[in-house]
Amino acid sequence: MSDTGAVYAWVEIGGVEVGFHPVDDERNPRGGSPVVYWGVDDVDQVQERLLAAGCEHHRGPLTVEPGRRIAQLRDPFGTVIGIEGP
Repeated sequence: MSDTGAVYAWVEIGGVEVGFHPVDDERNPRGGSPVVYWGVDDVDQVQERLLAAGCEHHRGPLTVEPGRRIAQLRDPFGTVIGIEGP
């Protein structure tokens, strides 16, 4: 559940997990690109690597449920990408 009460949806099919993020006009506005989340072993470490590689901070890390965190970054082309993991 988000801080606004909206519910995240996670679907796992054939070992691939897809997360659906609720629309949020302030942080993820309607009409923006979908946020694709990549599963990682260490959110903090991967976030630092992406920032060093030219991405910009967008949001997070946030704890979305116990043991599960997300962060969002904007790549050099303006696309928001997500990472998810512990």
